[in-house]
Amino acid sequence: MTEAREHVLTGTRARIVAREWPHERPRYLALLVHGYGEHVGRYEEVAGVLVRHGAAVFGPDHLGHGRSDGERVLIEDFEDVVSDVHTVVDLARTTYQALPVVVVGHSMGGLVSARYAQRYGDELAALVLSGPVIGAWELPRRLLGLDEIPDTPVSPAALSRDPAVGAAYAADPLVWHGPMKRPTLEAFARTLERVARGGDVGRLPLLWLHGEDDRLVPVTGSRPGVERLSGGLLTERVFPGARHEVFHETDKEEAFAELVRFLDGVLAR
Repeated sequence: MTEAREHVLTGTRARIVAREWPHERPRYLALLVHGYGEHVGRYEEVAGVLVRHGAAVFGPDHLGHGRSDGERVLIEDFEDVVSDVHTVVDLARTTYQALPVVVVGHSMGGLVSARYAQRYGDELAALVLSGPVIGAWELPRRLLGLDEIPDTPVSPAALSRDPAVGAAYAADPLVWHGPMKRPTLEAFARTLERVARGGDVGRLPLLWLHGEDDRLVPVTGSRPGVERLSGGLLTERVFPGARHEVFHETDKEEAFAELVRFLDGVLAR
């Protein structure tokens, strides 16, 4: 795979750094939308799968995440993050002209991607959600009910059954290992409600991937949100025993195969 390039863009509130995994003659464009506290550099392997499948791949570090500017993990309005993702899509289109666009969002990035599809779905060929924060996710309400947000970082063991994934996450200096911030939790709660009220995505093909043993974003909470978002073209796969990051799991090849199979169907339409 060709070495990734970095782009520095003017985001809604601060400077945003985006990564591009180029392709000489792509069939489509893929946008990777990462989760809370992490960065798009953790998706190098996913990008490689997509590039080999024929995509030029782009992905930003969100406001307050990774190499982008802003106070760490502070997001006061997810509409700003959605707008920043759209700025990266515009960059991709400028670089590669008129190609189908697929958005792949994980966890918090699934929430952002769901809202993106509600705002810009007519510009998309497909939407992929991995362990998405959508539907009945109780964590924000529970934490906001406390006088003080506890300093309880994400447990690396909750990400994958592969201990190497957790070790790399724990040692990554671009990952946030501190507590969640009240304005971000408030923004989560508002956006969950906004997506719930925002209607479905019509005939946009939607792939939902989730780990059966996802304790960070339980599958039972996400299901009603995904089903409400889908306009009827829903493909779902729940991986037995898998934890939160299906693209980093011990059976990740199955997740990659599901992704490629879905995209083959979309691109053949």
